[in-house]
Amino acid sequence: MNIAYLILVHNQPLQLKRLVERLSGTGVCFFIHVDKKTDITDFYKALNLPKVYFVKKRVKVYWGAYSIIQATLNGFNEIVQSGINYDVVNLLSGQDYPLVSNEYIADFFSKNKGNAFMEYYSIEQEWKEAIPRLQKYYLTNYPFSGSYRVEKFMNKYLPDRKPPKNIEFVGRSQWFSIGMDHVMYILQYLKKHPALVHYFQFTWGSDEFVFQTILYNSPFKHTMVNNNLRYIVWPKGQASPKTFTIKDADNLLHSNKLFARKFNAQIDKEIFDFLDKNRIQ
Repeated sequence: MNIAYLILVHNQPLQLKRLVERLSGTGVCFFIHVDKKTDITDFYKALNLPKVYFVKKRVKVYWGAYSIIQATLNGFNEIVQSGINYDVVNLLSGQDYPLVSNEYIADFFSKNKGNAFMEYYSIEQEWKEAIPRLQKYYLTNYPFSGSYRVEKFMNKYLPDRKPPKNIEFVGRSQWFSIGMDHVMYILQYLKKHPALVHYFQFTWGSDEFVFQTILYNSPFKHTMVNNNLRYIVWPKGQASPKTFTIKDADNLLHSNKLFARKFNAQIDKEIFDFLDKNRIQ
């Protein structure tokens, strides 16, 4: 199995190093996108490891902005340009960690080759709270002084945005595992549909449904599995997922997922040691 990990990071290079070392193995390569707002020097020092490549075309990433999608697409392009036909591309954050062994991961994707593991729900029927994202104007991707006031003005006086016709929007979590055919299709689709790119650039949190929506409305729909293989817990009313500690060890091991997020070595290192020792084989 040839496995590519595309990892989006902005801090904690030593935690990232541990993640990379834990996932390293035969046929495994890493493509790291470091937020352009972050000094990359410490990442170069920490990640001076075999089969680790830094995405050259870095972007400044802002939470909820299209820039997250652009960072992912830049990583996709470099994976394609590597010339290696990876069996699976796993999109991770620097605060993810595996719950199972590398052998288990390789065996799982070998048995499920060609599938796209993504979390997706119909925005019109199951995830209705996301509908305003498709209708209102958001300037998250264009951070400038006074942007919030301009955004309020636009939404007060301009008509609601109209989503592209003949597209059913689906999505939820931005993290996924897909094949190279999916990667190629996404890159080609967005290149052929600049109007859709422009639409998403004014959409808040578009990273949570761009990729799922493209594949859901494509010939690859039948390959989609509504499971992103990540264990993530969202505390009620919180904008960010729970940070796992050793207290969550039992739930993590019985989650039936391949990966989990999120972790923070500055808060709890013990959970990493526990997962390394008790990972599912």
